Amino acid sequence: MTSINDSRIIIEFIQVGAYVKVTAVDPVSLVEVSIVGDPSASRDTLEQTAIKKLRFVLSKRQK
Repeated sequence: MTSINDSRIIIEFIQVGAYVKVTAVDPVSLVEVSIVGDPSASRDTLEQTAIKKLRFVLSKRQK
C-alpha cells in the first residue's frame, strides 16, 4: 500500500442538494479522488472513505 501522510491530504466537502461530495487530494502526486455520500453521515466517516479511495487509486498507479 502506498505510504501517504494523512495529515497532508487536502479534503474538501461540498453539499449539493441531497448529497455531499468529498474530494481528497494527495499534494505530492496531485492525485485527486471524489466520493458522494449521505449528508447525515458523520464528517469523519466521509473523510475516511475518501482517504481509503485515494490510497486505493495511488496503489493501483504504482502497479
